[in-house]
Amino acid sequence: MATHKLLLLPGDGIGPEVMAEVKRLIGFMNAHGLGRFETEEALVGGSCYDAHGVSMTEDTMRLAAAADAVLFGAVGGPQWDGVPYEVRPEASLLRLRKDLNLFANLRPAICYPALADASSLKREVIEDLDILIVRELTGGVYFGEPKTITDLGNGQKRAIDTQVYDTYEIERIARVAFELARQRRHKVTSSEKRNVMKSGVLWHEVVIDVHKRDYADVTLEHQLADACGMQLVRWPKGFDVIVCDNLFGDMLSDVAAMLTGSLGMLPSASLGEFDRTSGLRRALYEPVHGSAPDIAGKGIANPIAMVASFAMALRYSFNRDKEADLIDQAIASVLAKGLRTADIKSEGSKVVSTAEMGEAVIDEVKQLAA
Repeated sequence: MATHKLLLLPGDGIGPEVMAEVKRLIGFMNAHGLGRFETEEALVGGSCYDAHGVSMTEDTMRLAAAADAVLFGAVGGPQWDGVPYEVRPEASLLRLRKDLNLFANLRPAICYPALADASSLKREVIEDLDILIVRELTGGVYFGEPKTITDLGNGQKRAIDTQVYDTYEIERIARVAFELARQRRHKVTSSEKRNVMKSGVLWHEVVIDVHKRDYADVTLEHQLADACGMQLVRWPKGFDVIVCDNLFGDMLSDVAAMLTGSLGMLPSASLGEFDRTSGLRRALYEPVHGSAPDIAGKGIANPIAMVASFAMALRYSFNRDKEADLIDQAIASVLAKGLRTADIKSEGSKVVSTAEMGEAVIDEVKQLAA
């Protein structure tokens, strides 16, 4: 059995609390022959700034580059609002994405049957929802140059952000979307704003070309990004895989996340290119929720998104679908039994702590594995 090297970056706020439950799960899997994992741990975000004056050290960046996968908790909090921009806690995550070339962000939006009533939408709209948003992560308006604020005089300023995409960037994210759709329901929706943006025109053309050339077996449809947002809250089950640029992916994935009722439930993956020698790709896995400083240290955070992020690592980095399925099934089973953390509590449910939820998931994995 191969040994997989994981770098754990718990971060700030509730990050260490939810990461602790993944560490317990990894220990259980190592002890029961469900995998072989070696872990290292390092500071990142605000905690790293307090210790070293930066949001991530060079040593930690080297550990990330050498790891088979990185598990990331959450960073940030009000106590670091005044630190210099270049060393703010969030800069650590942006650097990891950039230096590891993690260009493909996968954001699933899954509604577990037991939580269908937690959504603000009607049960029939979101029950059994299972969609995947594939967001281009290293290009577009967040990284384009020039990016400036210029003083024009007379009390006026001009801010410029530049949306830039090259053909190869669109091709590679489209391929990720089509390949994933082949493992699901064979449908991709490409979303952009070709009616007002030249980058949208190119995006549309390139996605069509990649589809015709290599993925004719997958259904391809196109929706303008604003219309896509509307359809996500009207009838989200009409989607399978949605592929979009950095800006629209950021927005649409958060819309999709809230369809399920809680950000605390949703994992994510950020993937790089395949290494031709090892057959693996660099990757980072993190929950969608933030550091939630208001509940940090209280033992009430929901660890499910962090645990599900580890399941994504098993699936996309290590080709261990069986073990990933066990964890996903265990989460669904625990919820079906009525266990809830405070963020997803409902009438008749049993509210449990972070550690109790983590323990319940491990117990379910143990039973399912047996």
